[in-house]
Amino acid sequence: MGETKKGAFAAAKARGDERLKGPRAQSAYYDGRRDRVVVCLTTGMEITFPPRLIQGLARAKTEDLNDIQVTPAGLGVHFPKLDADIYVPALLEGVLGSASWMARLMGSKGGKSRSARKRASARENGKRGGRPRKTAA
Repeated sequence: MGETKKGAFAAAKARGDERLKGPRAQSAYYDGRRDRVVVCLTTGMEITFPPRLIQGLARAKTEDLNDIQVTPAGLGVHFPKLDADIYVPALLEGVLGSASWMARLMGSKGGKSRSARKRASARENGKRGGRPRKTAA
């Protein structure tokens, strides 16, 4: 093995060892009564969340959510019937899906805002003929 390959391997091993130091999934299950996925961590803590917040689980049926597997290293939770995976370190950081999926989710919530200021602005735009049309550049 060349020196470059040895260095790359050592760096990859160090990154892997670092990931294994943090909290990892020990078990996981779906609580249908509360409509929550529960991930039990090696630290004794549990993370619970509604499946609709996670990319790939939003429209899942109960029987699909009941089939959950924890990866051997505990860094992932897999839903075989949905072919969906959750990376536990990302979940702990609040990452619930890809960047584009999360942006779409946040954008749809922002568009539903009902503040007094937004209502007044919409009325003013309506008086002027509505939202300006997009023009080709």
